[in-house]
Amino acid sequence: MLHLFRKTQSQFFSEEEKARIVQAIQTAEQRTSGEIRLFIESKCRFVNALDRAVEVFGQLDMHKTAQRNGVLVYVAVVDRQLAVYADEGIFQKAGKSFWNNAVQRMLAAFDKNSYVNGIENIILETGETLAQHFPYDRSSDVNELPDDIVFGK
Repeated sequence: MLHLFRKTQSQFFSEEEKARIVQAIQTAEQRTSGEIRLFIESKCRFVNALDRAVEVFGQLDMHKTAQRNGVLVYVAVVDRQLAVYADEGIFQKAGKSFWNNAVQRMLAAFDKNSYVNGIENIILETGETLAQHFPYDRSSDVNELPDDIVFGK
């Protein structure tokens, strides 16, 4: 795991791992009008990762989705902090326990040094939840947010 801490943000994952994560985002979004983003940085500027996720969510204009159904997966690798922040539309429908459990499942994967699998799984699980509450509609759906990984400083 120490090798992960010595890398710059964009080097946390290999090109293949980045492609797997982006593919997970695209797969998750194929069945929903919801949007999922991943933000990776070395260190969290705040004590609470959720506070940082809220800030990043706003900076990425994720609150501007038509149905308020964006979800941000936030990871500060060196600080070993993470959060899953959901906009009001999906947060209310899925319930607080879903989001808390999502973080716990991702932490369990991270504890096994399975970072990519943990991120992929949470993205796909979030996609399933989004699909239940915000199903894909071919006639009206547009990809409102990019599917790429965002690397912070």
